[in-house]
Amino acid sequence: MSRNKTSRQQRILAELEQTPSLRVNELAELMDVSPETIRRDLDALSHDGLIDRTYGGALRRRPLEPNVSERHTFRVAERESMARRARPLLGESRHLMIGSGATTMHMARRIAVEMKNVTVIAHSFGVATVLSLNPTITVLMAPGIYHPGEGGMHGSATIRFLQDFRVDWAILGASGLTPDGPADALIESADVYAMMMRQATHTLLLADSGKFGGSFPARWAKWTDIDALATDAEPEGELREAILAGGTRIHCA
Repeated sequence: MSRNKTSRQQRILAELEQTPSLRVNELAELMDVSPETIRRDLDALSHDGLIDRTYGGALRRRPLEPNVSERHTFRVAERESMARRARPLLGESRHLMIGSGATTMHMARRIAVEMKNVTVIAHSFGVATVLSLNPTITVLMAPGIYHPGEGGMHGSATIRFLQDFRVDWAILGASGLTPDGPADALIESADVYAMMMRQATHTLLLADSGKFGGSFPARWAKWTDIDALATDAEPEGELREAILAGGTRIHCA
């Protein structure tokens, strides 16, 4: 490998440490090289097991998803924009379920600012705290086993609690999106998301473009189960085809 190529690929890894998902065009602009050069670098790094390729970019390979407090620092502007774009989809809904995660926290904040007289069932302390800033919102907190990395409750007690409610919308996140559907790094979270989805008339998925192509162990839905996807960039290729074939509406911020 040439010195220039080695230096460039080391910088790609360094950039992905700071921003765990980046697109080809972003990297090409940073390094003042062509997108084709970056694609070859990403292919080589993927072959070496150092990154995961996504549609139009790459993710730094990690054994598990970073904990929720770390994820709060990623793609903040994109997530805020997605929440603003997604909020009108809820209309005048009065009953919601919201899953854990950094992206759903931004949506909860938007709901707290713009909605009134809503009942929200949550299993994330962060989501519940944000919603509590609006005195007209009633929050029902699910019981269960606390997962410190995710900041939420999981387990059989959580699942049994959720089964007693029906809501207009379930608002959920995901660790990765593949043509087979959304998936999560934590099996415990996936179980909760799947139950929330079953108890809702409609399901809204919030996932930024860094999740495109991300492969994680626990798939909790098929695209036919998801009514709407709010994201920051249009998915491409096989992923886009699968989303649209499932009847999921894409709302791009």
